[in-house]
Amino acid sequence: MTYKLNRRKLLLAGAGIATTLAAPAIVRAAGSQNFTGKTLNLLTWSDNTGLAVLDLIAKPFEEMTGAKVIADRTGSTSEMVAKLRATGSKPVYDVITLAGVGAITLADDGLLAKPDLNKLPNLLDVDPRFRTGADGHGIGYLLWTGGLIYNTKTFKSPPKSYAEMWEASHAGRVFLPPSTWTDALDTIVATEKMLGAKIADVAHADAAFKKLSDLRPNLLTFGENPTQISELFYADALDLGGVYAPAFFANELKDPASSNMGATYDLDEGFYADLMYTIMPKVKPGDDEVVHAFLNFTLDPNVQGQLAEAVLNGPVNTKAVMSEAAKASPFIIKPEQLGQNAVVEDKNFMAQVREDWIKNYTRALA
Repeated sequence: MTYKLNRRKLLLAGAGIATTLAAPAIVRAAGSQNFTGKTLNLLTWSDNTGLAVLDLIAKPFEEMTGAKVIADRTGSTSEMVAKLRATGSKPVYDVITLAGVGAITLADDGLLAKPDLNKLPNLLDVDPRFRTGADGHGIGYLLWTGGLIYNTKTFKSPPKSYAEMWEASHAGRVFLPPSTWTDALDTIVATEKMLGAKIADVAHADAAFKKLSDLRPNLLTFGENPTQISELFYADALDLGGVYAPAFFANELKDPASSNMGATYDLDEGFYADLMYTIMPKVKPGDDEVVHAFLNFTLDPNVQGQLAEAVLNGPVNTKAVMSEAAKASPFIIKPEQLGQNAVVEDKNFMAQVREDWIKNYTRALA
């Protein structure tokens, strides 16, 4: 199957984001409240980013408000979508953190409620481009960015193109994102761009799948488990892989001499930025005020700065309190850095083609 993305379907950050993310009007602030005895049920990731959500958002929220956060964790946005769909009319989750495609899918299913923006005063300090999405059902709380992860022993300087993954010298030493991850969709688009497609008119996704099938001799594994990927780099068993997020390897990137790991966003085909959301199911077991307070707390300037530094996610709050090291880090993309080299796909289009692309990606690399 062939898919075509026109200028409205694939947008450059800074040029098109403003047309896809609405800027809410916030007319009043919410006062601090005590929620002792109340519970919030959270669904988040099972990786280091999910741990950071628990340590840097959920735990201090509990300490600040007295509420109890009960967390369920899973490996991908697709699994989160499946979990909420499976609950039906039974209230299970109050808040879910996930990628934009998942938020749109669940909003289209009619499973989400729109948060009351007047109860989220921290949105006032968020760049208007990054405040909401999924037709107002999602609250943006961080920027997830992906590029190439590479072996610093293999490369004396960072590779400049995703095309490097196809070089014969990397036989059996390449990894790719698993098919159900949003990063896999980014990899398909990056492959199309590598083949010469313009950002304004990316066409023939089938050409990308054919090219990806040529990568099979070089493919060692899929990055379903970031810990396993880091171990393979430590063992000097991998040369590179992507599109993949440096956020998974915050500690390893601090010590490349030991980990053999480097990461780069400076690529001919660009790097990929995805606004991540917190969402609120339409049917939920918890108190509405607790849920809104939690959503607002994800945007707290201190929380934003700590989260950015811990897992190399980009903050969306323009007043994020960041250390000098975090400000200087090449692995943390700040909102003002999203320029011509950053690619943000149209989430509505990606939600439409996601299932077909997952199948074709899996088939191409089987």
